[in-house]
Amino acid sequence: MAPVPAGETQFAKMTQTPIPALISRLAVPTVISMLVSSLYNMADTFFVSRIGTSAGAAVGIVFSVMAVIQALGFTIGMGTGSLLSRLLGQKDIDAADKIVSIGFFTAIFLGLCISVPGLIFLESFMVFLGSTPTILPFAKSYAFYILLGAPLMCGAFILNNILRAEGKAAFSMVGLTTGGILNILLDPIFIFVFGMGTAGAGAATLISQTISFCILLQFILRGKSVSRISVFNIPGSRQLFSSAVLITSTGFPSLCRQGLASISTMMLNRRASLYGDAVVAGFAIVLRITMFISSIMIGIGQGLTPVVGFNYGAGKFRRVRDAYFFTVATGFAILSVLSALLFIFAPEVIRAFSEKPEVIAAGTVVLHWQCMALPFHPVIISSNMLMQATGKIGTATFLSANRQGVFFIPLVIVLPALFGLSGLEIVQSIADLLSFLTAIPFAVIFLRKLKDAGNS
Repeated sequence: MAPVPAGETQFAKMTQTPIPALISRLAVPTVISMLVSSLYNMADTFFVSRIGTSAGAAVGIVFSVMAVIQALGFTIGMGTGSLLSRLLGQKDIDAADKIVSIGFFTAIFLGLCISVPGLIFLESFMVFLGSTPTILPFAKSYAFYILLGAPLMCGAFILNNILRAEGKAAFSMVGLTTGGILNILLDPIFIFVFGMGTAGAGAATLISQTISFCILLQFILRGKSVSRISVFNIPGSRQLFSSAVLITSTGFPSLCRQGLASISTMMLNRRASLYGDAVVAGFAIVLRITMFISSIMIGIGQGLTPVVGFNYGAGKFRRVRDAYFFTVATGFAILSVLSALLFIFAPEVIRAFSEKPEVIAAGTVVLHWQCMALPFHPVIISSNMLMQATGKIGTATFLSANRQGVFFIPLVIVLPALFGLSGLEIVQSIADLLSFLTAIPFAVIFLRKLKDAGNS
């Protein structure tokens, strides 16, 4: 009896396994990956903050650079992953091979487009992002290594999304967690033992990201994935251009989400810098903490994405609806509990990163507001990923732009002007509430259409 092709086996798993078991199986390794990634970002903040307040604030400044890298990586990665899931759901392996190959080499090229000009104009770049004279030396040292690794970071994002889109989240977890754990171990060695300071945190990140990239790539090259990356899969210039445009447009919601996150972080830092380095440091700490918590929801949502893509491509709309509702309910339950605990112990959590009373005071207030908004994230994130995975790019782009753009940017200008620091502290929470209220009608309308299509 002839063996069943790997693509057929994966198709059966993604379209027949009960939804709770399938999403849990995909989400658990993804959540672990997201938590480890967030943990090493927090480790950078934790160890660098031990150098001093200005050094801790530098992490918040350079986060804008990392957000730009993530924006491009997620754009190409999510665009490629969304198309890949639907193509595999349609059993079109040849087209899937072309998409992943084009996406991979495009990501490397875009990483170089960030790295080269960023390194050439490093000091001006850091000043533009909100560095004060006291923060600037630390920010430059840290950002140098981050920019140097931009091409590999972008490449790692797409390799990660290819594996997740195929339902191979466990392989993705191995690559990301290995790099993340290594980063946490190298941080104190490079920063304190080698005396490199903030440059040590950047070097640790560069080394760990390089190793993650190599681990993820070897899974693809060794045939552990259904699709294949090869220069021989790159089509002629006309088809190459159209495919790159398709990938970018499909991933455009991620570009909006991550790109606007970079812009909003920059604006927040510039506003916070008016109140001193301690406030900038407090916001930087809270940003890393809330990212750690919200990464759980993002991980669950990324478990949802390939399930939606496969089943939408296969015409199994009931499973798409069931997957969405399961993801929202699970995410809400988890984030509500974690938000409550974080709210209660907010001062102690901030104190773990900084002993400075002014940093603890500033961070505690912001963290309290953020805790009240975190339970909105399951609806915001799941609705956005539902639209992107099913190819509803216009709606997905609008929803992804809300939290860090449509609502955040006007609020970060208006509220501090009206209420000073108190207004700045509530900006993100108000933006989250408005994004939550906006996402609900879009999700309801789309799910009703799926229900009608399934009944027809």
